[in-house]
Amino acid sequence: MNDLSPKARMSLPRQSMPAQPADERSHNFSEVNLGLSVLQAHQEALRCLECTHPRCTQGCPVGVKVKDFVALIAAGDLLAAAAKLREDNVLPAITGRVCPQEHQCEGACILGKRLAPLGIGYLERFVSDYEREHGVHTQAAKVPTTGKRVAIVGSGPAGLSAAGDLAQRGHAVTVFEALHEPGGVLIYGIPEFRLPKEIVRAEIENLRRLGVAFETNVVIGKTVTIDELLGTEGYQAVFIATGAGLPKFLGVAGEHLAGVYSANEFLTRINLMRADQFPDYDEPVFDCRRRTVAVVGGGNTAMDAVRTALRLGAARALLIYRRSEVEMPARREEIQHAREEGVEFLTETVPKAFVGNEQGLLRSIQCIRTEPGPPDRSGRRRVQPIADSEFEVPAEIAVMALGTGANPLIQASTPELATDARGYIAADPETLTTSRPHVFAGGDIVTGGATVISAMGAGRRAAAAIHAHLLMPDSKSDG
Repeated sequence: MNDLSPKARMSLPRQSMPAQPADERSHNFSEVNLGLSVLQAHQEALRCLECTHPRCTQGCPVGVKVKDFVALIAAGDLLAAAAKLREDNVLPAITGRVCPQEHQCEGACILGKRLAPLGIGYLERFVSDYEREHGVHTQAAKVPTTGKRVAIVGSGPAGLSAAGDLAQRGHAVTVFEALHEPGGVLIYGIPEFRLPKEIVRAEIENLRRLGVAFETNVVIGKTVTIDELLGTEGYQAVFIATGAGLPKFLGVAGEHLAGVYSANEFLTRINLMRADQFPDYDEPVFDCRRRTVAVVGGGNTAMDAVRTALRLGAARALLIYRRSEVEMPARREEIQHAREEGVEFLTETVPKAFVGNEQGLLRSIQCIRTEPGPPDRSGRRRVQPIADSEFEVPAEIAVMALGTGANPLIQASTPELATDARGYIAADPETLTTSRPHVFAGGDIVTGGATVISAMGAGRRAAAAIHAHLLMPDSKSDG
């Protein structure tokens, strides 16, 4: 237990995350944040007020028992802290790095009413890294196998979270991934400097130790259908967790030009095809060196893309966003890091057209200034262009980070699967059941693009619902 008085705890300053200097990190793909030391983690853990009714746990989509694992850090029992954390979170080294804690657990922390909130994300990362670096793998106790088989479609955060929970309940779980390596957006969508791939691979290896099987290069809807999984393949339940991977564009002239990418394609080519290791590997994107790269958008994916362009040698890395900087949905830390590294922010601006040369290569972007207009149905003020405010930005590469939509492949190949007006799979928000018997769906393919931890929360809810479904007397007993 923390023996300090509440007043003494509140007098302790929040520990700062050590990081690479901006002028160094902007030229390499090594992780920006370096992690807390043992002393720093202990000092930060001492700040916890040990609330009787911890709001931080209520603010966590997967229900991590923050108070309990932080108390174990304060007591110096770091491996026990890691084990406590893993009771609710099968990917703590990942969420400790990419989760928007400021809007969730830390946003609910009572310290934040007057002071800086407890550094829950920093502590989560610390104990999971400590566990991995000491070669210890804390796992839940083995339970008897149920004989039930579950297929999970997609190996992103929703699929991995569901897989871990179902395996811990004794079910045989197989995760199907369309690409050649499991991890989904954690592998192909988030750059190395923010989430090292060795961290993702280590967490996936932990799931393998639980008994989860992975099959890659399997495109559900083409290689095998949902109906076939439930039929000839012999699975008793399917969880669809494919994410929302269909890129969105502005629909303006010139988006077809060579040099204009979706953020999905840009980051996937770099993360999976090793553009970050040029010239040891052929560069699978246009050479960014000494060129201007403009990224359109204001979310975390936009920050990832524009900061990646800097590391690929861009002479100028520019972020174009239609609203003000304070309205950007990206995490404050990512915005701060981008600015420190030299990213230029062109806010309250929107592209009108992309202009190419005679060879069909992008050479500039025609832009127009914007201002807030009347509110829409949600109450948020619309963006409207300012008359006669057009200007041109020279750029050889443009990356569209405007969000994603639902890939229709599974829906089109599963006739009984209902969708909403936007093409996302319709699922009950609590049980995640769909219109197709024995089929569940969750994460971005149901809600649209959201956060890693939100997808994991959906995976946990799906696992609980699938477990209850499988144990019902009238559930499928065979294929």
